[in-house]
Amino acid sequence: MKKLIAVIALLPLLLGCAKLDVNPLSEGSSENWYADETEITLALNDLYRTYLWDFETNYTTERMSDNWTQRQAIDAFPAGSINSEWSRSEDLWLSTYKGITRANTIINSLDKAAGKVSEAKIKQLAGEAHFMRAVFYSRLIFYYGDVPFYTGYLDIEEAFKLGRTDKEVILRQAYQDFDLAIESLPVSYGSSDLKRATKGAAMAFKARAALYMGDWGVARDAAKACMDLQVYTLHPKYDEYFLSKTRNSPETIFALPRSFELGSSWTAKNFYTRTPGGSSVAQPSWDLFCAYPCTDGLPIDESPLFDPREPFKNRDPRCAMTIVEFGTEHLGVIYDPNPYATKVLNVETGKKVTNKDTRSVDTYASYNGLTLKKGVDKDWSDNNETDFDIRIMRYADVLLMYAEAKIELDEIDGSVLDAINAVRARAYEVDVTNTAAYPALTTTSPEQLRKELRNERRIEFAWENRRFDDLLRWRLAEKALTRPIYGVLDPNDLKDRVVDQDLWFYSQAPEVDENWLPDFSALHSAGTVKVLVERNFDKDRQYLFPIPSKEIIINENLKQNPNY
Repeated sequence: MKKLIAVIALLPLLLGCAKLDVNPLSEGSSENWYADETEITLALNDLYRTYLWDFETNYTTERMSDNWTQRQAIDAFPAGSINSEWSRSEDLWLSTYKGITRANTIINSLDKAAGKVSEAKIKQLAGEAHFMRAVFYSRLIFYYGDVPFYTGYLDIEEAFKLGRTDKEVILRQAYQDFDLAIESLPVSYGSSDLKRATKGAAMAFKARAALYMGDWGVARDAAKACMDLQVYTLHPKYDEYFLSKTRNSPETIFALPRSFELGSSWTAKNFYTRTPGGSSVAQPSWDLFCAYPCTDGLPIDESPLFDPREPFKNRDPRCAMTIVEFGTEHLGVIYDPNPYATKVLNVETGKKVTNKDTRSVDTYASYNGLTLKKGVDKDWSDNNETDFDIRIMRYADVLLMYAEAKIELDEIDGSVLDAINAVRARAYEVDVTNTAAYPALTTTSPEQLRKELRNERRIEFAWENRRFDDLLRWRLAEKALTRPIYGVLDPNDLKDRVVDQDLWFYSQAPEVDENWLPDFSALHSAGTVKVLVERNFDKDRQYLFPIPSKEIIINENLKQNPNY
């Protein structure tokens, strides 16, 4: 496994690999490093760098889910075109094993600090390293299944012989690492802005690892333990939580901070509208838009409250907090993708300006009429940069993981309803006990609760890199990622075929199935919507990622996943 061996810091003799990282400056050499608190902390800090968390950043997995539309382009994963040379799998494999190796090195070197660092501090530092190793191994077994496994040092000969270890064995080790982290880590680090791993983070990630592997009892207990800490609460306002100005919220359990002051920001131009200066390359999908129920809790094809002329009206508040409502102010101008609206109001100047957010004016405006609002504010458009924190675990996820585990265990009680309703009530900005002010769940049917819980996760975590994993673990990818991606007709076709100008978006609600997945085929047959691109997920192979071909070629003991 060329890349795996590279991260073990043993490859200067082999092949001159371009991605070689034999002796990173953050660690020093294993012979003389890890001797004091500063050196160990520097080594640990590397495990918080964003390259090790690529699947959690910048909408990486959203691109592979049914929450995403990008004009008439499509990611390789939903296109069904991935193979053993798929770069995303190669990069994930490399970075994750790099993280594991560095965590192993820290864990196995802490004895050097004995007598120089307090036992309490060594315990905490070890807890961080065990936390990281558990997270990384949990990631690997979810995406790849059985993988190479090691917790110590490997020489070159051993590394070339390393085959795949049963994922259940690795999961047990991950649980042990999480438990050690839970025992060793503090509940908080005081007022520090840096979101280091905490006791609550270890509990929450243990719950996620167990949930992803269908280990419901462990997931339930770990999520409940995190809840019982009573240090996390839901942020009062859903939309405010995702803005760059929101730091250190009591909802955040684990995040990677970014800030302009520290030189850590993100280029945002592709994800906001064209009239204020963005490029609107990608946007939320119609599939996601249809997932938001009406305020009566019913899907749009069942609710009498849905009006295709005003499709945002009477919808779950998270709809307009995630996707910009037509005709409302956004980044200083009125957002209106209606092909008849060639001018819009600049709210700040009070003057009409050319509407670059309709395709009748600008060919590259949103192809489905939608645009992202969640987390978007003026700091995106003033210089095309933003520095919002990368939120990887938050309390809403813990509540819904707890509820899901209890549903799957057939342990439905008041705590299940309370957990889901707390998340839902926050969206409506009402107290959970005010059940008349939001569509509170009261059913105890496992089938209905499962359906509601799964869609609650989708709309709560839209564009937060959670949907893709859920599609894989629920085995819904074969349904969600085999339907076409739809959008608005081209302007001239729309004006020819749709007589009512108020129905330019789509003329009626699509049918929504038991998985809250919309079917636009009837509208397409009627000629009122357009297929932008087809999706072709392959259920016979894509529920597991391919092991990179470079690893297979160099190690005869490493076997490929089926059908790659």
